[in-house]
Amino acid sequence: RVCAPSRWVGGDGVDSEGMSIAKGRITQERKRWRKDHPPGFFARPETKEDGSTNMFRWKCHIPGRKDTIWEGGYYPISIDFPEEYPQRPPKCKFSEGFYHPNVYPSGTVCLSILNEDEGWVPSITVKQILMGIQDLLTDPNPNSPAQTDAYLDYTKNRDKYELRVKKQVEKFPPKF
Repeated sequence: RVCAPSRWVGGDGVDSEGMSIAKGRITQERKRWRKDHPPGFFARPETKEDGSTNMFRWKCHIPGRKDTIWEGGYYPISIDFPEEYPQRPPKCKFSEGFYHPNVYPSGTVCLSILNEDEGWVPSITVKQILMGIQDLLTDPNPNSPAQTDAYLDYTKNRDKYELRVKKQVEKFPPKF
C-alpha cells in the first residue's frame, strides 16, 4: 500500500469559532511543550518578518537517535497546523529532497498518525508527533513508501541506503 497524503487544507474560510478552537489548542500545545519536551528536540511558533508570531506554523528540529545511522544529525522540520486543528492533523515537512523512504520528494512526512484517514486522533500532541517522526527516521515503514529511491535502497540495497543517510547526517549538524 502506498501512503496517500492527508487531505490537509488551510485557509479555506473556517468560521472564527473554528479558528479560535485551533489557536487555543495550539497555544496549549506550546505551553505543554515548554514545560515538557524531550532532550535535544526544538519546537516553537515561527516569528514573522514583522516580529509577530505565527502560531499556525512551527519551526522544529529533531535529533537523530543515538546509536543509529541518524545520530549526529539535527533535522529541521516545519509543522503547519490547519485552521481545523485538532480535528484535522498538521502537515510536517522536512526540506525538499530529504532522503527517507517515508518522506515525499517535497519533504512532506508520510506517517499514519498524521493521516486523518488512518491514525490521526485529536488528542495527539506535538511531542508525540515529533517523537513519532524520530522513530520513523530510525525505523522506516516499507509498506508505506513515499519516495522511490530511498524506498528501493532501503528494501534492496541496505548498504547504499545507510551510506546516503550518513551523507545526509553531515548536511544537518547540530546548531548549538
